[in-house]
Amino acid sequence: MTIEHGGDLIADVLSKHGIPRLFTLCGGHISPILTGATRRNIDVVDVRDEVSAVFAADATARLTGLPGVAAVTAGPGVTNTVTAVKNAQMAQSPVIIFGGASPTVLKGRGALQDIDQLSLMKPITKWAASLSLVKELQPAVEHAIEVATGGAPGPVFLEVPVDLLYPEELVREWFMTESGLENAQGLGAKALKFYLKGHLMRQFRAPANPLRYNAPSFPEISSDDLAPLVDEVADQLMHAERPALVIGSQALVNYTPDEATSLAHAVEEIGIPTFLAGGARGLLGQYSDLQFRHKRSKALRSSDFAIIAGFPFDFRLKYGQCFGSDTTVCAANLSRKDLTMNRKPDLPVPMHPGNFLRELSYRIGPSPDRKQWFASLKEREDARDAQIEKMGEQDTEQVNAIEVFQRIEEKMADDSVLVVDGGDFVATGAYVVRPRKPLSWLDPGVFGTLGVGGGFAVGAALARPEAEVWLIWGDGSSAYSLAEFDTCIRHGLAPIAVIGTDAAWAQIAREQVEILESDVACTLRQTEYHRVAEGYGGEGILVTHASELDDAIDRAKSLAADGKPVVLNIHISQTDFRKGSISM
Repeated sequence: MTIEHGGDLIADVLSKHGIPRLFTLCGGHISPILTGATRRNIDVVDVRDEVSAVFAADATARLTGLPGVAAVTAGPGVTNTVTAVKNAQMAQSPVIIFGGASPTVLKGRGALQDIDQLSLMKPITKWAASLSLVKELQPAVEHAIEVATGGAPGPVFLEVPVDLLYPEELVREWFMTESGLENAQGLGAKALKFYLKGHLMRQFRAPANPLRYNAPSFPEISSDDLAPLVDEVADQLMHAERPALVIGSQALVNYTPDEATSLAHAVEEIGIPTFLAGGARGLLGQYSDLQFRHKRSKALRSSDFAIIAGFPFDFRLKYGQCFGSDTTVCAANLSRKDLTMNRKPDLPVPMHPGNFLRELSYRIGPSPDRKQWFASLKEREDARDAQIEKMGEQDTEQVNAIEVFQRIEEKMADDSVLVVDGGDFVATGAYVVRPRKPLSWLDPGVFGTLGVGGGFAVGAALARPEAEVWLIWGDGSSAYSLAEFDTCIRHGLAPIAVIGTDAAWAQIAREQVEILESDVACTLRQTEYHRVAEGYGGEGILVTHASELDDAIDRAKSLAADGKPVVLNIHISQTDFRKGSISM
C-alpha cells in the first residue's frame, strides 16, 4: 500500500503486529493516524472522552493478549487520558498512546495546545518519548510495542508532532504560510526561510537513530536457568499438607484466550486450594472444587506453603503480613519490585507467573492426603455463602442489592464478560456473581479507579463481539462514562449496564456518617439514568421492586441480543453488608 503521510507509517507497524483496532477522540493533530489506520483495515473506534479511549484500549489488551492502542490530540486531549494511563501502569496493561503535538519548529513558542506533555507522561508510563523525524516513526512504534509488552507490561506514550504526520508538500506549504515568509524580502527573512527549509529537509530526510531511544530493555531469564528453582518449589509443594495458591491479574498478562485456558488446566493439575483475584477471576470457570472465594486471609494464615502468583504484597495481602509464622511463601512476579514489596518471599521466582504455574504443573507428583485441609476451607466457604444467601432474602424498602446479583448470576450467559465500575454495589456483586471462563472479568485493578466502565465495556464488546457484556455500575460511577452509550450506538455495541441506584456514594457515606457524623458530599439523587441511556439512543428499564427483577433482566438480555445497549436502573436499599470495608 502506498505511503502518503506519517500516519500511514504508524498504521503499517500496527497492522504488521495484528492490532485490530485503535481508539480515539478525533483531533487535527492526529487525523493522519486515523485515516492511515482505516486504509489498512484497522477499526477506528471514536469515543466521547479521551480517557475512555485509553480505558477501552486497556480492556482489549487484557482480553486479547495484544497491546491496546489509543490516539489523542495534543494538550487537553493528552491530559484527559492521565487517569487511564496511570490505571494501566498500575494494572500492568500493555497500552500504547499516541499523543498529538504542536509542530516541531513551534514547540515552546505558544502554539495551540502546546504544553510539556512528556513531564506529565514519563512518571506514569514505562517509556515516553517525543519524536522529531519522520523516519523515526516506524522504529519508534516497533520499540513501543516491545517495551509495552516486555517484562512487567505497561503503557507507553509517543508524542508525535503534527508536522511528522501530514504529507511533506502540505507541511512545507504550512510552514511558509504560517511564518509569513512566502513573499518576504530582506536578509533576516531570507535567513529564516533558509533555516526552515533546512529544518524540513532534516525532518523528512534524516535517518532515525535508534540509539537515542532511552527506553528500558527486558532480557528474559530463560526457563532453563529457572528450572532448579521451579524444581525446588515443586518439591516443597508436594510435601506440603496445607498449601494455598493466590493468582492475580499478572498471571494472564499478554495471554491469548487459548493460553489462559492452558493456564487453567495447569492450575487444575497442581490441584491445591486456589484464590483468584482481579483479572484472574473466572480462570477456573463458574464452579471448581479447587476455587475458594471467601476468607482468603484465614486460609493463608493457616497454610504451611503459599504460592502468590502475579500479586504484590500490598494492602490486599495485608502488606505481606497475612501469613502464619510457619508458612513458607513462594512468589512469582515479572516485576522485581513487586516480587519483594513489603516482604521478601522464601522462594522468589522472577518470571511470568502464568508461565511459572504451567512449568510447575509439569513437575507435580504424588502429594499428601489433603482432604481434611480442603474440608476445613469448604466449611468456611459454605458458611459464608449461606450467610450471603440469607442476607439476600431479607426484605428491604427497595430492591436488595444481593438479590440483584443472585438473579444476574442465574441468568447470565456462559460467554459473558463482566465489567465492574463502582464501590459498594460492585463489591457486593463480587461476592455473588461467578465469572464463567478465563479472561471474562474486567476491574480497574489496584488503583481503584472510578470511571473505567464505559471505556472498558466498549473495549470488551469489540474484543468479544459474540459475548454478553455486563457492565456493573454504581450510580456514582455511572456518571463518569454513561456518555459512551452514544459510542455503543454508533459502533453497534450492546452491553447490558446495571446501575445500582441508592442515591449515595455508599462506600464512603457508611463509614463517614458513623465516624464523623456527617454525610457531607456523599448524597446523590435518584437520577433517571435509564432515561439518560434512552437520550443517547439506547434502551432504559427502571426497576423499583424485587418483583420486577426477573422480567427486567430477561428483557435486557433480549434487547442486547438484538443489538441494543440497555441500562437497568435498579433502585436499591442501602445496607450494612460491607460495613468496615474501606481499605487504606
